[in-house]
Amino acid sequence: MDMEAFDRHAHLHGYFIEDLSVGMKASYAKTITEADIVIFAGISGDNNPLHLNEEFARDSMFKGRIAHGMLTAVFISTVLGTKLPGPGCIYLNQEVKFLAPVRPGETVLTEVTIADINLEKSRAVAKSICTVAGKTVVEGVSTLLVPSRNKMKKRQAA
Repeated sequence: MDMEAFDRHAHLHGYFIEDLSVGMKASYAKTITEADIVIFAGISGDNNPLHLNEEFARDSMFKGRIAHGMLTAVFISTVLGTKLPGPGCIYLNQEVKFLAPVRPGETVLTEVTIADINLEKSRAVAKSICTVAGKTVVEGVSTLLVPSRNKMKKRQAA
């Protein structure tokens, strides 16, 4: 990206790797709706009746319908891609542990914390926790490629 393009899109950009520090946090909260579950099933093709059929789900170990685990985990991507580090970062890896179900109507609070930064490689590691009413439902660790302001300037000077 040339400096003119960089300047033109600067207002859209998130943090650069040089702006990050260990311990920085950001969060996002979303109430899971019926529409969210149906749309996610349509997009993903995951039509498991645990998500869509109350009668089937009532007889399961969950005693009722649950949201897709990946629907809950996608809020990690929401925080990373829109808030911290934000626009411009690229996912390299995601580890996720699903610890408890999320039901329609419940609000998921996703909190992301920068846990490690490698300036030389322009990489950051973020830890994530998704909770419902204070109970952890998903934990994750993400590795991200974060744009470097300094490297961009060096490329432009060359």
